[in-house]
Formats: sequence, structure tokens, C-alpha cells
Amino acid sequence: MKLNFCSLSSGSSGNCYYLGNEFHGILIDAGISASSIRKFLRDMDISMQTIMGVLISHNHTDHIRGLEVLTRKNTLPAFTTHAIWRSILSPQKNISRDCIREIGLQQKFHLAGFDIEAFPVCHDAPETVGFHICAGDKKITIATDLGHICQTAAPYIKEANLLVIESNYDEQMLMNGRYPYYLKKRIQSDHGHLGNLQTSVFLADIINDNLSHICLAHLSKNNNTPEKALQTLQQTFSEKGISLNGKHRISVLNRNSPTGVIRLVE
Repeated sequence: MKLNFCSLSSGSSGNCYYLGNEFHGILIDAGISASSIRKFLRDMDISMQTIMGVLISHNHTDHIRGLEVLTRKNTLPAFTTHAIWRSILSPQKNISRDCIREIGLQQKFHLAGFDIEAFPVCHDAPETVGFHICAGDKKITIATDLGHICQTAAPYIKEANLLVIESNYDEQMLMNGRYPYYLKKRIQSDHGHLGNLQTSVFLADIINDNLSHICLAHLSKNNNTPEKALQTLQQTFSEKGISLNGKHRISVLNRNSPTGVIRLVE
């Protein structure tokens, strides 16, 4: 069975990811417009009719911007926890109630041929989750907004064959940048975002032959560059004596456009 992953957009302006086989697919977050999601999928010859649902990680706009239209016009079911739904729903949000699906933390559910588990991560939202998705013997973990990697999240990340993990900011760019002090501290806090060095050190500690794809995600527009993220990762690995030798594919996901399709199973 084919298994493809693609980031449609990854960054503070909007986040949306696609995972699918030859029959069905799912979206993870809907932080760009529904029209952009439909266009990007159409450009990849993926019909919206094959999308069986969207997983929502938390209530920040860059993860739910397209959710209202997807539930109303495409009647796409959306899956997230009770606490996250409570933080999203309001009289101003015209989300189809027929499309709301509640899931439990660390409780597996089945969708589109995938076994999915939401796990808690530390971020400054009422509740935020990452997703661990199993398709046959392949495991995909997506964790894009977290200030540090807690003991609950770490096992899901360590099991991944394909890992999408935040590498939000370069430490020097953030500290020397124009953001006010309070915002810098919020970003650096345990409930903010992962910096390049934090992510690189963690990856160096868990790297193994089963982790075939590393996708650095949610890069800041103002406080990071793809070159900085990769350089920090490569330098950290070198300092720890880690040689990749072509065993692992490392990608930096584009902020505003799709990144090339990763084929986990041909």
C-alpha cells in the first residue's frame, strides 16, 4: 500500500499537513484557507472526496484558519479533544456541529486506515496535542508547537519513522531581534516554542535507524531561516559524533507552500 506525506504549509502564518494512501487521506491542522488547501491538494492530484477528516492540534489561528469552511462547505469531520473544542467553539465560529468529533487523550482511534493517538504537549493554549499515526508498520509523529519535550510526549516522538518536529527560532536571531522582551520570553518558555538548538540536541539523543525522515517544522519568519535550522542540526550532530551516512532524510518544511511529497511506502 502506498503511503505519502506532504506539508502544505508550516509556520506561524499557517500549518497544514497531508497523510494518505491510494484510497484515503487525512489532514493534520487547517491553518491556511480552505481554498488554498483544495488548490494544493488538486495540484497533487488528490481529490477532496478522499479526505476523511482533519485532526486539530490546538486553537491558535495558524492551525484552524480554514476549519470553518472545511466543515461547512466540505462537511469534513474534525477530530480533537473536548478541551480544544471548547476553546474553539464560540457564537462567532460557524463550524458545522455535525462535523465535530471528540477524541480522548492517549486513546487510539481509527480513521482512513490509520490508527491515531493524540498526546499532550506543552504550549500556551488551553490544550495542545501532537499526533502519533500508525499505518501498517510505519509510524508518523507530528509535534509542531511545544516549549519543551515532556516525558509524556517523548516516547511518541522516539517511536517515529517520520517525525515532524518544531524548530521555531534561532536563539541569536530571537534575542537580537525586534520582538519585545515579554514576547521573547514567551517564545523561549517551557510553554512556548522549540528553538533550533533544543530540537537538535533532542534529535541527537534519539537518532536511530528506524527514524528515516526528519522534518523541521514551524520555522519563524522573523527569527529563523532554513539555513540556520539545518546548520544547527548538522553542527550538533557533528559535535556528538553522529554521522548520518544517508540513512536519514532531513527536510525543512516550507512556510507558505507545499514541500515535496515524502513517500514512506512506494
